[in-house]
Amino acid sequence: MSSTGGEVALYGYALALVVHGGFLAYLLASDRSVFVEQKSGRRFIAALLCTEGWSAFALASALWALPLLQVGADLFDLARYGLWFAFLLSLLRPPSGGVASDAAKLLRRVSGAMLALAVVLVIGQFSGGEANAATRPQTATALALAICGLLLVEQLFRNIGEDSRWGAKPVCLGLGFAFAFDIYLYAEAMLFGRFDEVAFDVRGAAHTLAIPFLFIASRRSVNWIKRLQVSRTAAFYSATLVLSGTYLLFMSAIGYYVRFFGGSWGRALQLGLLAAALALLGVLLFSSSMRSWLKVFVGKHFFSYRYDYREEWLRFTAMLSTNRSPQEMGGMIVRALAKMVESPGGSLWTRAGNDADFGQLAAWNMPPQTSPEPVDSSLCSFLHTNGWVIDLDEFRSSPRRYGALVVPTWLLGTTKGWLVVPLLAGDELLGFVVLARPLTRLKVNWEVLDLLKTAGRQAAGYLAQMQATDALLEARKFEAFNRMSAFVVHDLKNIVAQLSLMLKNAERLHDNREFQQDMLLTVASSLEKMRRLMLQLREGATPPGGSHGVELSPIVSRLQKSAQAQGRTLRAEVSERLSTRGHDERLERVLGHLVQNALDATPVEGDVWIQVLRFSGQVKVMVGDTGAGMSEEFVRDKLFRPFSTTKTSGMGIGTYEGLQYIRELGGSISVDSAPGRGTVMSVLLPLFEDRHQSALLHPTPK
Repeated sequence: MSSTGGEVALYGYALALVVHGGFLAYLLASDRSVFVEQKSGRRFIAALLCTEGWSAFALASALWALPLLQVGADLFDLARYGLWFAFLLSLLRPPSGGVASDAAKLLRRVSGAMLALAVVLVIGQFSGGEANAATRPQTATALALAICGLLLVEQLFRNIGEDSRWGAKPVCLGLGFAFAFDIYLYAEAMLFGRFDEVAFDVRGAAHTLAIPFLFIASRRSVNWIKRLQVSRTAAFYSATLVLSGTYLLFMSAIGYYVRFFGGSWGRALQLGLLAAALALLGVLLFSSSMRSWLKVFVGKHFFSYRYDYREEWLRFTAMLSTNRSPQEMGGMIVRALAKMVESPGGSLWTRAGNDADFGQLAAWNMPPQTSPEPVDSSLCSFLHTNGWVIDLDEFRSSPRRYGALVVPTWLLGTTKGWLVVPLLAGDELLGFVVLARPLTRLKVNWEVLDLLKTAGRQAAGYLAQMQATDALLEARKFEAFNRMSAFVVHDLKNIVAQLSLMLKNAERLHDNREFQQDMLLTVASSLEKMRRLMLQLREGATPPGGSHGVELSPIVSRLQKSAQAQGRTLRAEVSERLSTRGHDERLERVLGHLVQNALDATPVEGDVWIQVLRFSGQVKVMVGDTGAGMSEEFVRDKLFRPFSTTKTSGMGIGTYEGLQYIRELGGSISVDSAPGRGTVMSVLLPLFEDRHQSALLHPTPK
């Protein structure tokens, strides 16, 4: 820690002295007993007092450049660092009556050791007569202290509750900025072997910038000083950072002494050692074994319970809550269970059907196993009956604990096999997961077994849901195929009826040339319809041609001829040439079905009619009869449902198919019917106006 005597330093330290003194006076004068009654509040006040002392000694040292003043400034600087650390650690301490976590104890010991080392270095520097030039060990220690302070701020902000974050955020911003500035200052000095004079001169002013944030925090709420506990995730990352920082500082110290005593080879040896240290650190950080060991170490020594159940459950649920196939879901189940116990692999065994044996569905870093496991084997019966997680190592050493269990050879003989987790959905065993031995030795206790057992049940629920979804999709495909088949059978029935009527008339009109021509056209049309129906049934294809403008007058004319061929009369009324959008054959089939239903429900002497007119910007097609009619209950509950009909020989498909197609075109069907009064079916269709054709048919007079 060094000093310069420039005017910027004088003004900066003077500003720090005035601002910190004013803020301290404000806190002591205001009615904020929290700063006096609570331990964290007292440490906050003490840290401000030490900052006042540091500013005063630094200002005096800048004015008179006396070694004793510089040593005093350095000691006050270290004291305020220690008090800020104590303040942050008090916020991370459990409530009164609780025991501090091992993580907080470790951080307190590390920071205390670094502070003691810094004090020794400052005193030793003064004893050696070099108070105005900071040594490299002293600079490295100061850098370590700044990193430790920023680490504490990060840990506090990571674990702060939502209810207290509004008040504590300014504290984290202010102190974090001060520690970050010192990290930049001392890191640059470590790299270049000297301090940046400009940066060191503005250090007092830079640290003063933290006061506005602290003032905002004190104004927001008297309860902004909140006590928190270190979370498991924060402890893991904090432990990683502490170990990494300690390792780098240790290697830097070795590199410094290698360069100091290495003579002409010192620089080269230092760079080589630094490169090797960074490479080793990268290997350790990206090593799965190292990460597994660190997680087990943190869970074992820092907490009463090994797992943070909230984090484990959120992660486990997030991994399984994906829309995947059963094979992909199986792999996710294996990975999710393996991650809980730091296992590097595993395999999932399920049944392909109700009568099938258990087979390997998915494997992750495990050898494939082709031989099935019988449903009635000792292993499956044990898992189904007891629901225990089987520890294969325990089974090898103490098989009596598992009663009459007989583990199959393929499982007991493998060196990778470690735990067998049952997947139970209710009382049904859907499968089991075989987990591989972890990279770091992990003691299997009741906590591990209970967590895996519960997670296995949840995984079984996801797997059962996935299997049920696939079964439902398959059933829907069969349902769609059966529905299409019913439509095709219905249309074939109409074609057969038409051919039967033609054959019946052929016995008495076979010599009539006009009848022969109509018969050939009817047979050709029937064959074409059957060919299209077979294509639709085989490929699920819709009739070719797509939607286009369809004129209704020709359809009405063909329906009249069809009724006449049956010896019936269809009275038609078409006010004008109207068109709608759709497919002509499908539209004719729908309207023809309505007309045929009207003919079937009406005696020969009755009246059946069809009317086409323009209605409110749409096309309205009305098919009416004076037949038997239908009850209101039948129209409401059964008319447009498949397989519901009043005919003795009908299937109830045509009306349902017609309604679906009319809705597909954007239209609707309404029914007015009563028993003994007849029926009127009104079909509303979108109006299709071909303006170009209208202009040709009705040219504008000149």
